[in-house]
Amino acid sequence: MPKNQFQRMMFALITVVITVHAYVFYSIYVINGSLFMSITGQNSVLSAVKAMGGIQVFGKAVPIWAVVLIEFFFAYSLEVLVGSPMSFRLASRVFEPGKPHPVLFETAIICATVGIMCPSMSFIAAVLYYPYSTVEFSVFTLLANWLKLVCFNFPFAFFSQLFFIQPLVRTVFKAIFCRSKAHAAEAVSM
Repeated sequence: MPKNQFQRMMFALITVVITVHAYVFYSIYVINGSLFMSITGQNSVLSAVKAMGGIQVFGKAVPIWAVVLIEFFFAYSLEVLVGSPMSFRLASRVFEPGKPHPVLFETAIICATVGIMCPSMSFIAAVLYYPYSTVEFSVFTLLANWLKLVCFNFPFAFFSQLFFIQPLVRTVFKAIFCRSKAHAAEAVSM
């Protein structure tokens, strides 16, 4: 797939853009939706978020678009600096690159990435969305929130990455870089 550093950065960018939106809305609607509706008395999650003035980040209400940007910053940084390099190394410990079928190696990379990114991003979310306004800070509450988020997010992360997000990202990546490769070859032949 990605052949150089620029392509790796673009692959990570495409992955994170799709993934962050999926997880932010999964978290808001699936994990916290009924809580938000019961707190505000609204009959839809979006109305409840609006009634609350946004999502609480460090005890302050911020709009959903700001939550997406915050999560994007952390996810992209973590993916580029830790997730991608470590997942490739972990998959290389199990399979020698180029030896098994490419689908097996890519699946091992996806599984390793989920194993690294899900607990990491869940910890960041536990810190960002800690109930600062209602509960005095406690390491035990933070760790309990983190464990809860990992339990909610891991199955969603594993199956969505394996069966939906990564196949989509690979298709988009191939379309972009095969097209640019074809244009470059066409320009050279002229």
